[in-house]
Amino acid sequence: MSDGIVTCDACPVLCRIRPGKTGACDRYGNVDGALRRLEPAVVLERALERDGRLVPFAGGAWDGALLRDGDSFVTGIGAGTTYPDYKPAPFIVSSRVDGVDMITVVTEGIFSYCGLKLKIDTDRYLGPEQAAVRVKGEQVGHVTTAEYGSQMLSVGGVHHLTGGSKKEGVVTCDAMLDLCALKPVEMTIDGGATVVVQAGKAPVIDGKHEERMRVGCGSATIGIFARQWHGHADEVVVVDDHITGVLTEHQAGRFLGMRHAGIRVRGRKSTPGRYFQVANPGTGWGGTDITEPLSIIESIDPKTAWPGMRLLMVSTTGEHAAWFVLDDALVPRPAEMPRVIVDVVDRIGENCEPALCSVVFMAGAGGSLRAGVTGNPVRLTRSVRQEVTRVTSGGAPVHVWPGGGITYMVDVTTMPAGSFGYVPTPALVAPLEFTMPVDAYRAMGGHMDQVRSLASLREVDRLEGRPWPAPHPWPLG
Repeated sequence: MSDGIVTCDACPVLCRIRPGKTGACDRYGNVDGALRRLEPAVVLERALERDGRLVPFAGGAWDGALLRDGDSFVTGIGAGTTYPDYKPAPFIVSSRVDGVDMITVVTEGIFSYCGLKLKIDTDRYLGPEQAAVRVKGEQVGHVTTAEYGSQMLSVGGVHHLTGGSKKEGVVTCDAMLDLCALKPVEMTIDGGATVVVQAGKAPVIDGKHEERMRVGCGSATIGIFARQWHGHADEVVVVDDHITGVLTEHQAGRFLGMRHAGIRVRGRKSTPGRYFQVANPGTGWGGTDITEPLSIIESIDPKTAWPGMRLLMVSTTGEHAAWFVLDDALVPRPAEMPRVIVDVVDRIGENCEPALCSVVFMAGAGGSLRAGVTGNPVRLTRSVRQEVTRVTSGGAPVHVWPGGGITYMVDVTTMPAGSFGYVPTPALVAPLEFTMPVDAYRAMGGHMDQVRSLASLREVDRLEGRPWPAPHPWPLG
């Protein structure tokens, strides 16, 4: 264009970029009058094995000279986009793997239809189900169903990215991008807590770092530790927001032949020794709102209980515990906890895994993105379903949902740094790779005239090699 301005066609925004400037997404720029993807295209290199020992990655600067069939994997990171995919994917690369000719189709997908599923390991109450999750006052998601020992949030999605106000879309996009980049994001939940979420780190709930994920519900805790309490406590109540356990009523206590202690806790009895709704949800004992454990005891049966009866009340993480002995009036009185009981309470804590935040990116790649792979997109979908084509994201393994389309999920901590970007529509940009035998690619109507060899990538001036993270499965395996 005139005055050296170039128009970027990498997304529908069609930025007009002046010389030396970048587009709105900061991913493309005008370099000497030409449109360029600014970040390097990332190739992952697997270490070689020689004489039974692994030879480390090249180390230091990498010039692309080590591209090896079967040991080099071209990712979508920095590859560029072709959305709405009226042209073939940026890189369609051939290589030979274990004697088989393979094709890897590489692109950066632009996803308006994407979101994050956040798993927050805590029993503490974050907010009511379906409550709005907000960042900077804007709703970016909602609280979803709690899972075992974890609270779950759903963030993003097309309705928050594009269906609300412009500010809501921008804040949602920024929050998702930060979470995918393993950065902390503070969220407030209507009617609930303030939580700082960071992938791979412990959650911070109302200013307090969470340390432990519960060992199990109250009933499960009874089942695990009943034998260790037997003979040292006459009754144990494990306080839990979901299922509070009472040892002598529980099947575990009956199996051990324990004498019924006559303590009735509040709430709705489910089965013997298992009680629902003993208190309201909260950030106290066992994810309830109580700070005084005796408050959940509704009655003590004088015909069954006895003076001197030993009572332990404990939470599902072992963070809260109290020891009582009944006096002559059958009133629980605080007493010094015996060493053997302290050890079992400590063992509850030992069996609690560290509390972490997990961030899973979820996106639908069932639209025009497939046209960058083949002129007959449904054949790509079928090939993925039949497990002929492997889907990866930045080389990381993904889970593809059953049903129509290519809806996938990937743990952001398994992906290389710098995997995600954005466009100001707003939408997130994420790497995607489709790998299959060359015969399968030809049969699905792939863009065979655009296939280039792995060795030809040495000519790409913005290539960057990185070592493959060993704990993860090799995508060409």
